[in-house]
Amino acid sequence: MRLKPLFLTLPVGLATLASLAVGQNTPSNEHWVATWATALQLVPNRPGGRGAGRGGPAPGAPAAPAATGSQAATASQATPNAPQSTAAPAPQAAPGGQGAQQGRGGRGSAGNAQVAPLSDQTVRMIVHTSLGGRQVRVELSNMLTADPIEVGAAHIAIHKGGGAIEAGTDRALTFSGHTSITIPSGALILSDPVNLQVAPMSDLAVSLYLPHDTGVTTVHPLSLHTTYISKGDVTASESMPEPQTNLSYVWLSSVDVLAPLDAFTVVALGDSITDGFATTPNTDRAWPTLLAKRFQGNKATQHVAVVNQGISGNQVLRDGAGVSALARLDRDVIARPGVKWVVLLEAINDINIRGRAEGPQSVTSDELIAGYRQIIERCHTYGIQVMGATIMPDEGVPTATERGEKIRQEINAWIRAKGNFDAVVDFDKVVQDPAKPTRIRPELDPGDHIHPNDAANQLMADAFDLSVFKKR
Repeated sequence: MRLKPLFLTLPVGLATLASLAVGQNTPSNEHWVATWATALQLVPNRPGGRGAGRGGPAPGAPAAPAATGSQAATASQATPNAPQSTAAPAPQAAPGGQGAQQGRGGRGSAGNAQVAPLSDQTVRMIVHTSLGGRQVRVELSNMLTADPIEVGAAHIAIHKGGGAIEAGTDRALTFSGHTSITIPSGALILSDPVNLQVAPMSDLAVSLYLPHDTGVTTVHPLSLHTTYISKGDVTASESMPEPQTNLSYVWLSSVDVLAPLDAFTVVALGDSITDGFATTPNTDRAWPTLLAKRFQGNKATQHVAVVNQGISGNQVLRDGAGVSALARLDRDVIARPGVKWVVLLEAINDINIRGRAEGPQSVTSDELIAGYRQIIERCHTYGIQVMGATIMPDEGVPTATERGEKIRQEINAWIRAKGNFDAVVDFDKVVQDPAKPTRIRPELDPGDHIHPNDAANQLMADAFDLSVFKKR
């Protein structure tokens, strides 16, 4: 017998607390740790669509340029269930900025990509774990959508490949004991825990059935894993019948595992470079995933998880492609279970959008450093340590200027200075061309002069001193 859908009407804070109460029977020698997460944002509104939404570009943000033919094609390709006539281009950062270019490998545009509404459809999303555990739960987010979202059914399983799941691993998810739930606007919802042996560095499939028109979508546009969409409720199906595909996550914000008390999570907070914009899809080549692989390969750090909270086009100080790093810190970092470290790699978009020239709206290094200080202090309040990552060179990007380069150098000097961050990883030195340090080494440049390629992401992951994390 199917239980009646649960409609939560608690305020956001109380709703979150109610969800957390589900796991109160956790053994004293274990705790919940985020093994995977993604940073969600709001897509542009449909013309005439319902739901005004929140978290759009800030007043004064650069207007999105008109869609080129390739951009419009990219948008429609990323959302195969949307009529081409309604496909909207992604709002972009300044030309050449992170999130402005189309990636290789057939990915959809970075930034706020349009994902068509779902109705009587199942979406199956593939997530790559970092840490393993014997129980698992998922978090769904409706934080940035104006309308409630009804989830008719939700399942989790071990991914077999191609959207299929391993036989015998399917688990139906419940929410406070109910098989379906309506998530109010602004709420985060945790599922009840289920027994499922999750291996580190493995793939899980999370399937959501959306019975009614969802309207505007809370989305992470750049999933780097193929997402599968089929008609009807096929959440329990071992394979997805006649699926449409894209490369975005919708409503799914994290997957947690029950792990020993010494286990903890490192959050990679950043923009498209952290998001993995120029890496090859379905190969797990973004530097946060490669760092997790290093942790798992070292016996002394196998208790450390890494989650990727990058948003392509994101800024430290201003909203645009997602709300600013300052505005999303509580949701994307502090609220993640088990977090003890953050790696902060942000500011190149602030520089390329508002640091190019002098003016009343131009950004300075002092303003960006003040933003860093706020992130550090707020994390320290919750016992979270912060590792600063130096900003990488971008000569050759159309928006790169001498003034912007001066700001980058000033910020990097502050990052490297002793005592400002709890630790430092020097990505700038890892990828810069020794013959011309203001640009990326040619063999690490995918062609856009700003996003590191697969090889560069490996070098970035290799640059971490793992002994820093062993101390925790």
